[in-house]
Amino acid sequence: MNESNAGAEWSAPGSKTVRDSRVIKSSHVMPQDTNNHNTLFGGKLMAYIDDNAALSAMRHARSLVVTASTDSVDFLHPIRPNYEVSLESYVTWTHKTSMEVFVKVVSEDLLTGERIVCATAFLTFVAIGDDGKPALVPKVTPESPEEKLLHDSAPARADARRARRQESKRLAELFGTKLPWE
Repeated sequence: MNESNAGAEWSAPGSKTVRDSRVIKSSHVMPQDTNNHNTLFGGKLMAYIDDNAALSAMRHARSLVVTASTDSVDFLHPIRPNYEVSLESYVTWTHKTSMEVFVKVVSEDLLTGERIVCATAFLTFVAIGDDGKPALVPKVTPESPEEKLLHDSAPARADARRARRQESKRLAELFGTKLPWE
């Protein structure tokens, strides 16, 4: 299955711009959100990322969505208590029923105003119709140079996702469900 938008032959319900799916949410990092290194729990940030990305996918598809994969989460800088963590997400690319969503995480030291990109992530979502089956999604039209860069490089990421998924299936089959002591 080729996930390239080029020459795609599906009758998606129109096209939307990237900005149509943009979601920005901020949170105050509290001490209870941190680990023994006094930084935001990675798992908590991953939950924020998945939530924000799902909102972008739903906004684009105007349907329920499921997370198909978390393709990458790159933690670039730690996030400290009393910082603000702000997530920006948007749909970068679509196939028939799936959407790639990019998430940028920026932290801000609320006392100094210093801001830094502390994480980036790519996730894939599938739109779900009323019948519970995958539903067609609109194509996405990038406008800014950043949006065009992410859109144009998406087919390579889709190929990497496909290869990684095949390897995951192979490993699952190889290891099976047998318990270690059996």
